[in-house]
Amino acid sequence: MSLPRLFLALILSLVTALPALAFDTRARAAWVYDVTTHTVLLDKNAHEPLPPASMSKLMTLNMLFEALRDGRVTMETTFAVSTKAKQMGGSKMFVEERDRPTVEELIHGIIVNSGNDACVVVAEGLNGTESDFARAMTVRAKALGMTDSTFTNSSGWPDPGHRMSVHDLGILAVRLIEEFPEFYPYFSHTEFNYKDRVPSNANNRNPLLRLGPNGDWTADGLKTGHTQEAGYGLVGSAVQKDGRRIVFVLTGLATEADRAQEGEQIVNWAFRQFVQKTLVTKGQRVTEADVWLGNASRVGLVPAEDVKLLVPALVQDNVTAEVSYTGPLRAPIAAGQELAELVIHVPDLPDTRVPLVAEGSIGSGGLQVRLMTAAKVLYRRFMEEAPAT
Repeated sequence: MSLPRLFLALILSLVTALPALAFDTRARAAWVYDVTTHTVLLDKNAHEPLPPASMSKLMTLNMLFEALRDGRVTMETTFAVSTKAKQMGGSKMFVEERDRPTVEELIHGIIVNSGNDACVVVAEGLNGTESDFARAMTVRAKALGMTDSTFTNSSGWPDPGHRMSVHDLGILAVRLIEEFPEFYPYFSHTEFNYKDRVPSNANNRNPLLRLGPNGDWTADGLKTGHTQEAGYGLVGSAVQKDGRRIVFVLTGLATEADRAQEGEQIVNWAFRQFVQKTLVTKGQRVTEADVWLGNASRVGLVPAEDVKLLVPALVQDNVTAEVSYTGPLRAPIAAGQELAELVIHVPDLPDTRVPLVAEGSIGSGGLQVRLMTAAKVLYRRFMEEAPAT
């Protein structure tokens, strides 16, 4: 049922808004996600399986980070370099067969140098062969909810069967940020030159890292990609001074310059066209609900945490909300028990659904309450069944 909206109208009048202007991206596919409020801001062909190029190296890194987390390897563990790894083309870390690079060096080589050779070294070091590693990547991706992803190699080397959607790349990026905070700082490193072999390939290709602090936000990851079939792509993340973070994925851009410009513009759009507001604070009463057979007839409904919402920046009376529950609620009720849901509707964004809990405990009513309740029920039935006069 929907309860009176007077309180809701008061809190929402401060943050109601017109839909933000959609970002008209030049990318073939794009996905923009506000990590802080779990809000999808842009979805363009987000579930289309496409060639991911080197952006799929993020899955190789995920597999390596999981091995580190599980204790199967350490940062000091060394891997052998096969002839296959050494002979990989494209962007490279430039390992030789006589080398025994450490896991930490290989992380640098994959992130900064986008080393195809480093990926093969990791794949063979963890699973014996790259093909076995690719199969394990696919299985693990499905388990993580990445249903649009299939891997045939560890590096993103062009192959008709090697595909990822930008949505899958985005949720993978969020996972790397949230699940592996101890390793995520590696994505912001801008230079790595293994054994001083190729200075010309020592710089991270992520164009946003070169900007440094950019007004109120700073980019700190994650991975670029480019092949002739895929075009230019970027999985990026940026964070504001107040801690608000976005993740975005772009692919299919025509030039490296387009990638740099589009990346910067989409971050500015995400941070400046949407603002984060606190609608209701933890424990603040939203409304009351009727209680059945309790020692009190009503119970307050409150959020268990602050209700923070992302809304378009332009103000207009377009945001609505309602409280939904099935009532009356039957006693006894424990303080903090989830009883209802606050549903907030923002134009052009998914509904935000927030659990509401009992403000306090309501015990079962005594004999007198039960007798009075039974009498009310009998009287209501009598009135409903009585013939009209």
